[in-house]
Amino acid sequence: MKTPILFAMAGLFLSLQLNAQTAEKAEPEFLKYQNSKWVDSIMKTLTPNERIAQLILVAAYSNRGEEHKQEILKLVKKQKIGGLIFFQGDPESQAELMNDYQQAAEVPLIGAIDAEWGLGMRLDSTISYPFQMALGAVQDDELIYKMGEEVARQVKRTGLHINLAPVVDVNNNPNNPVINYRSFGEDKQNVTRKGIAYMRGMQDHNVLTSAKHFPGHGDTDTDSHKALPQINHPFERLDSLEMYPFRELIDAGIGGVMVAHLNIPALDSTGVPSTLSKPIITGILKDSLGFNGLIITDAMNMKGVTTGNEPGVVDKKAILAGNDLLEFTEDVPRAIAEVRKAIKKGLITQKEIDARARKVLAVKQWVGLNEYEPTRTENILKYLNTPGAVLLNRQLVEASLTVLKNENNLLPLENLDELKIASVSIGTEEETVFQETLGLYTDVKHFQLAVDAGEEEIEAVEEALENYNLVIAGIHDQSKYPRNSVKLSEDLLDFVEDLAENDNTIISLFKNPYVLTRFDDIEETPALIEAYQDSEITQEMVAQLIFGGISANGKLPVSAGDKFKAGDGLEVEGGIRFKYTTPEDAGMNSEVLYSRVDSLMNEAINAKAIPGGQVLVAKDGKVVMYKAYGLHKYSDTIKVEKTDLYDLASVTKISSALPALMKLYDEDKFELEAGIDDYLPYFRHSNKAGIPFRQILAHQARFKPWIPYWKNTLRKNGSFRWNTFKKDSSARFPVQVSEDLWLHRNYKKKIFRAIKKSPLEKEAKYKYSGLVFYLLPSIVEEITGEDFRTYINRNFYDKLGATTLTYNPSGDFPLDRIVPTESDFLFRQKSIHGRVHDEGAIMMGGVSANAGLFANANDLAKLMQMYLNYGEYGGERYIAETTLKEFSKTQFPDNDNRRGLGFDKPNLKYKGEDNNTAKDASKDSFGHTGFTGTMVWVDPKEDLLYVFLSNRVLPTRENTRLYKLNTRTQIQQALYDAIKK
Repeated sequence: MKTPILFAMAGLFLSLQLNAQTAEKAEPEFLKYQNSKWVDSIMKTLTPNERIAQLILVAAYSNRGEEHKQEILKLVKKQKIGGLIFFQGDPESQAELMNDYQQAAEVPLIGAIDAEWGLGMRLDSTISYPFQMALGAVQDDELIYKMGEEVARQVKRTGLHINLAPVVDVNNNPNNPVINYRSFGEDKQNVTRKGIAYMRGMQDHNVLTSAKHFPGHGDTDTDSHKALPQINHPFERLDSLEMYPFRELIDAGIGGVMVAHLNIPALDSTGVPSTLSKPIITGILKDSLGFNGLIITDAMNMKGVTTGNEPGVVDKKAILAGNDLLEFTEDVPRAIAEVRKAIKKGLITQKEIDARARKVLAVKQWVGLNEYEPTRTENILKYLNTPGAVLLNRQLVEASLTVLKNENNLLPLENLDELKIASVSIGTEEETVFQETLGLYTDVKHFQLAVDAGEEEIEAVEEALENYNLVIAGIHDQSKYPRNSVKLSEDLLDFVEDLAENDNTIISLFKNPYVLTRFDDIEETPALIEAYQDSEITQEMVAQLIFGGISANGKLPVSAGDKFKAGDGLEVEGGIRFKYTTPEDAGMNSEVLYSRVDSLMNEAINAKAIPGGQVLVAKDGKVVMYKAYGLHKYSDTIKVEKTDLYDLASVTKISSALPALMKLYDEDKFELEAGIDDYLPYFRHSNKAGIPFRQILAHQARFKPWIPYWKNTLRKNGSFRWNTFKKDSSARFPVQVSEDLWLHRNYKKKIFRAIKKSPLEKEAKYKYSGLVFYLLPSIVEEITGEDFRTYINRNFYDKLGATTLTYNPSGDFPLDRIVPTESDFLFRQKSIHGRVHDEGAIMMGGVSANAGLFANANDLAKLMQMYLNYGEYGGERYIAETTLKEFSKTQFPDNDNRRGLGFDKPNLKYKGEDNNTAKDASKDSFGHTGFTGTMVWVDPKEDLLYVFLSNRVLPTRENTRLYKLNTRTQIQQALYDAIKK
């Protein structure tokens, strides 16, 4: 069925239409089918009773077994009901059941569901989009339209046709127990815009929608599931506020309206529920508002309508009042019989029943049931949970986040090197996703306080927090739904008040915004974020907002007492640090990316090329993949975690002294045309004197590739010389090489002497050499007058939040977080764990620019992203753009040398499987690989970053399967393929 022009254009020009008054009232599309040939043909086959039955929706479940199925089949076959409304279950079972029910039906069944926030409202294993209160904060209504499109797609895929949404009640009563977070808010204009956007998104894709709960359920303090609420406002107020969104949606062409169970004296003085009120349904909804679409009752099993009314009888009353479709009829045979009696008594005519039946059949034709085909159930979960659907959910959550306070522009956080951060998750006993995500950005100490935390527990946390200059608190919900309630102990409430009064606090409320009134002085918090609900995605997003991974521009959809008013909300600009998201958010295909990388990693692990590893991929500053694979060692059961540290080997070359040299180059303290002897006078009378660093860093200085320093410590019998190693530490032997091996304090001089005396190659051409990188830390110290580690930590790692990027990690991290490397039976006679694998680096005390750094993929990626950004990250410039471009370009291409300054570059000519990078890596890309099985690479052309960490040298460096499989570059090519797709 072709989408009519009116609604096709609605999607294209939605933003214009939503902000303009509807020029002309639009009738529901399905009405054009009321007298179609198909409807005529069906009407001719229906008996009077069957025409009544078309007006009935029966409740169905996909999790209640065979007995329930047979009950429904009986109603379908014998009573010829018009349709079903599905409640709890799973999508595959529901689709299969609907197919069975349709097969049993003589007239196709209409299928309905309450999917206000998506199928997840009723069905497991499906997406729950943000509740409407959160959506009310979203400023881009096009996102709401897209949600409508996506929900329509999912609803249809489960075999259904009507979504009993959107809720367009204006929630102006904070104590409303039944609407509340289901409403877009208290501003009728905002509610209307959001309602129209959601409605159009669905109806443009032939899913009928039903605005609810007419004439407005927002100002009630009673749950109509349990009793009949009463609204005592005068007609003028009801007309101008409660009914306003319904009027606008009717004019915009909504197909259905659901009537609430309410007692509204100003509209009907008899006291009957609005569902049974002819003055309200016929007099106001039909006649005054001119609604000709499908009028649907709220569930007919709710206490608000059943009290004092018997099943069947109450359904008759609803029909007499003017409803077209009865939801959740409890006694179908009696309902039909009661309506037949009403016809005989002249309370309603058969003609009126027929007209309503035609309306229902017209809807069936509009949704395509005149050409019914069974719903396909294969791969239904994959179809429902597409990457696009998942991304939309994240986009909606991100767009909803509302910053209510941001004193001194605390958000997003800057100057990480000056912050000592603690997080407190309040209302939970375990580390939260919120805290886990905060930890992606820098070192954060986490605390938790349960709902019933007492004075002692709180005091212990308070005492610990005194050691930190920034506290990030998350107040979590204790229920599935963000109700207007707080279950925290009085002591915890006092604790939150104390936090709010500190000038070093960020508070994130993962709860209903009305709850803000329950916390004394929370409005005094320096930075306050309203997050609306406590889903894992929301927790992720708030953490990213705090550190500048994403922006915020949400506006509060309701007032929170006198603390905050509807419309409050500050804009916070993000995009300064990593955003952790999905591949589709960066224009990549997740199926291609995940399947290919997973396959290649599993191939390498199964071939025992590596025991495990980490892979991180970022594009456009967005981390789209960050996974850990396999084990620490082949022989153990310790799984690799994303927080584990790997020996970076030669990746150290571009991650330690090189950024220092570039910074010093910016400051005119380091020159590329100078030589080693200009900074280390010891080399003045050597064959290295005068060779410029441009040649040295490009590996074109005729230096020997390497020197096996450790071999010079051995006697002919294999024992160590007396002045090299001892089994215990002392003032003369302070350099630890292993648990029982300590190096002489002056041996570093011998290493320098060996480098100084090493001969030069005959020809000045490309030859990879690590010799100068042993010297670079000393050169940096000579230039700066500062300890090398202190310098790079202070100027780079601490500011980046790269807290695992470190030398000698066993001093700061437990061994079970450090992945082991080789079993060294040549030199150390030990399995290497927690210390650098490179023999020369460990003889330098573990601190060298040739090797020695450890990190996890995430922290290493921060440094690489700074390079990819040409010197900037986290809102701070580290290195000049011109400098990074100079260092990362090929220096001597005419000499068949691909290298930049320190950085590796793609081969000048592609070498097939022997190439050092993926085929599609651009000539502008740069990075490095490491002996232990590591690789980092960035490509400015695609704004692409790739980190691969492994320990391929375990158990021995002779394991070269990783090279033979070409795993690292094959994975890199998969990234480009995912972009192409």
